Amino acid sequence: MPLLNKTEARSSATDSADSAAAVRAPRAWSAARLALTAFFAIDGFLFAAWVVRIPDVRAQVHASHSALGLALLCISAGAVATMALVGRLCLRYGSRRVTVGSLALLSLAVPLPAHTHSVAALGAVLLLFGAGYGAANVSMNSAAVDLVARLRRPVMPSFHAGYSLGGLLGAAVGGLLAGTLSAAWALALGGVLGLLVTAAAGAVLLRDPDGDGPAPAASPAGTATRTAAAAPRHARLLVVLLGLTALFTAYGEGALADWATLHLTDDVHASAGLAAAGYAAFAFAMTAGRVSGTWLSIRLGPTRVMVFGGLTAATGMLLAALAPSVPAALGGFVLVGLGLANIFPLAIGRAGATGGPQGVATASALGYAGMLIGPPVIGFLADAVGLPLALTSVAAAAALAGALALVVGRPARTA
Repeated sequence: MPLLNKTEARSSATDSADSAAAVRAPRAWSAARLALTAFFAIDGFLFAAWVVRIPDVRAQVHASHSALGLALLCISAGAVATMALVGRLCLRYGSRRVTVGSLALLSLAVPLPAHTHSVAALGAVLLLFGAGYGAANVSMNSAAVDLVARLRRPVMPSFHAGYSLGGLLGAAVGGLLAGTLSAAWALALGGVLGLLVTAAAGAVLLRDPDGDGPAPAASPAGTATRTAAAAPRHARLLVVLLGLTALFTAYGEGALADWATLHLTDDVHASAGLAAAGYAAFAFAMTAGRVSGTWLSIRLGPTRVMVFGGLTAATGMLLAALAPSVPAALGGFVLVGLGLANIFPLAIGRAGATGGPQGVATASALGYAGMLIGPPVIGFLADAVGLPLALTSVAAAAALAGALALVVGRPARTA
């Protein structure tokens, strides 16, 4: 009887622990996940709201093309300079708190470019804008990595789908308001919206235990620090390889953002309307790919999604760059968008699972570098060999991203 009682006691304790774990387990669409998706969406919205007002701000500061290019580089400089620091802040204070602070900073910085009257002043405020943007991307992805680990489902693409949807909405609203509101008013309203979303979503994220750990008192910083300290040395190499995967993916995104429309008008001889539809098709395809990314990752596995995505994007880019017809080029851009959609978020998610917030920071910085180098590299190559052949470098980059995903796709063995 004593043995039976002990067995029953252990069974009861196990059942109680399982029940408690089930209670603590976050729902698929928990409050924390919804709040974090809102952060991704407002991040994309604010960036798009700024992008559509660049011509107005350029005219206001009387900048030449080269001077504007230098000023815009300040966004990248501010973002890259901030990313490593933000990784450390996430370790110390928790990614949720840093996410709220970063989006508040970005919201406050968005209206500032419309109040500058010189290129130097514009560059200075864009440094602040870039710092907020870079900090938001590292902290949001770090918080998303924590939540993905709790859910035990590959939902990382859904957060980036929120960013894409926010960007599309920001571009659409900005375009509609361009004729009725000045840049100062439009960006100010965008900043106010950003602060409201930050306050509402931040309140949910900071009090919901699903966001960063089982209890508010248990900060993820200590766990991430121990994980990073215990990680083998090859984990750093893995993070770098994942960052390069993100870089090759972002190279294509940046290149198409600047050169897709020009390729359709100059090389394929599409009308202005069809040329605009070309990049829109790419953007919508990327959004649709990210919306379905979780479903695909569950059924195929993240590695297969990334490898097949790289091959699909490479095939689509070759078709879009070399086919002489408008329908073929548009179809190619759709394939590129579908193929590239999930490589970046899955790579960043794996980097975060491997290296914590510092892994997210490293991979994000490399990925952001790909976004930067894409447009100028395509420009130099276009001068040398023509734009169609230059765009085939996007196909090569996508294929390399798929190959790297295959290399790093083996799950790490645990002792």
